[in-house]
Amino acid sequence: MSYKDKLFASALECRLKAYAPYSKFAVGAAVLCNREIYVGCNVENVSYPCGNCAESGAISAMVANGGRKIEEILIVADTDNIVPCGNCLQKIAEFGNAETLVHSADLSGNIRTYTLSQLLPHNFNAKEVKNA
Repeated sequence: MSYKDKLFASALECRLKAYAPYSKFAVGAAVLCNREIYVGCNVENVSYPCGNCAESGAISAMVANGGRKIEEILIVADTDNIVPCGNCLQKIAEFGNAETLVHSADLSGNIRTYTLSQLLPHNFNAKEVKNA
């Protein structure tokens, strides 16, 4: 089984745990870092800005376990082309690079793959911050 297949299975399983009572739009994500897979699901809040995206949860799990480099990330939802929001793309950029693979999957396992630079060609980076 390839890492992409493992990422899909992990994200699909985690998606089932999503807390999405308002939008009813459950999302799962899985990050590959150092041959380990970390997962996250979206967690909504009645005050929408207080919620968390699945990608954010998976990245937080990676960091909490000592990971610092996203090799690949897969996002799965009940739509034909789920891609991370701008906020999550910036988080992926923090721990990835222009060539980091971002996989978009539907529930049937149809997967589209992008590089981070295709989805976020001009990310904000440490060079933009003085004293960084």
